[in-house]
Amino acid sequence: MTIGELLRTHGLAPKKRFGQNFLVDPRAARLIAEAATTPTGGTVLEIGPGLGALTRHLMPRASTVIAIERDRDLLPILRSEIGELLDIVEGDALDVDWASKLKGHPRPHVIAGNLPYSITGKLLERAVRMADEVDRAVFMVQAEVADRLLASPDTSEYGALTVFVQAAFGVTRLLSAKAGAFFPRPEVDSAVVVLSPLRPPRAEETEAFRAAVKAAFGARRKTLRNAWKGLYGWSREALEAHAHTAGISLDARGETLDVDAYARLAALAPPPPETE
Repeated sequence: MTIGELLRTHGLAPKKRFGQNFLVDPRAARLIAEAATTPTGGTVLEIGPGLGALTRHLMPRASTVIAIERDRDLLPILRSEIGELLDIVEGDALDVDWASKLKGHPRPHVIAGNLPYSITGKLLERAVRMADEVDRAVFMVQAEVADRLLASPDTSEYGALTVFVQAAFGVTRLLSAKAGAFFPRPEVDSAVVVLSPLRPPRAEETEAFRAAVKAAFGARRKTLRNAWKGLYGWSREALEAHAHTAGISLDARGETLDVDAYARLAALAPPPPETE
């Protein structure tokens, strides 16, 4: 039975408000599952299992699969299609505490899923914050997002998201997926990326690091001299001195700096004020 037939049998249709584009390509699902569970065993936290296209490939390979699904209408179908051994968490993946769900389960700890386009950026931010607690992340994302995650400095795809993700993870592209791999068919192609935590990370995502990156890309067309005006409360002279120490030209623009350059500058920021 196809995904469309399965939905119609239960009187359902894909919900646009949840960004539902169900994966229907079994080869893509198998390759994602293999990337998430090689070696076999461990625990996979799956974001948005939908009707279980990926889940059914994960179950025989992982010791534990925990699936976070927001659409309660899909839960009975998911249980009937996959079985009671699947641990289903009803909730929004942006609200669920991923770390607590993985705690106590066998390693490696992997996060996987076909991410809804509308919240991909926020889910990637969650993954970055979890980098030191997981062993891998395998995500289906828009092809454009994959290009951004893999981008090099001084390219149009390179941006703040690139810097934050590459600070914590090594990024590789596993496969590309045409729009026809989904139901309903989206207007864009997709790709699967594998995020491997860097130990140690290239940069700690401190408030100072985030501030430098966001200021640089928030004023992308400005030189760093203007984009970083007032950064960390520094005077113009202090900014010049610290940028020189970090090996950064303030005549450059933010997209020309690699992750390490942002880390060097952030390391020179004054410590945050102590809180009582």
